[in-house]
Amino acid sequence: MENEVDNELILEDFLPYRLAILSHTVSSLIARVYDKRFGLTIPEWRVIAIVGRFPGLSAVEVAERTMLDKVAISRAVTKLIKANRIEREFADADRRRSILTLSEEGRKVHDEVAPLALEMEQDLLHGLSDSQIDTLNTVTERLLARARLISSP
Repeated sequence: MENEVDNELILEDFLPYRLAILSHTVSSLIARVYDKRFGLTIPEWRVIAIVGRFPGLSAVEVAERTMLDKVAISRAVTKLIKANRIEREFADADRRRSILTLSEEGRKVHDEVAPLALEMEQDLLHGLSDSQIDTLNTVTERLLARARLISSP
């Protein structure tokens, strides 16, 4: 039958697995650069990138935006504070809510790593036409929207 679903799972053809492998491979490429140069882990760089773009977020909001575990974000924030790359204040209305901003050192790291990340992205996309890149972006957005729809209660 044409509409019958094949029940054999071939992992290397399974879209979620392929996306995870792609994500891990690409993240690892740039991670080598910022680990070697700045001693940053992937979660630490993601915190710096998100707080650099959206200053004043809480650690919980950073976790939501990065889709990383709250514990991983908490560890990254703690390490970044100790390294003087992130500054944390507490909200006046709710002392439990921390407000994160980049320190001067954190901004310097952000401003050095961001161009490297963008260069890596361009290198990764090299060989794809503008039309293929547009299609990739459209498909990625649609898959993300569908995944969010499926996962919402």
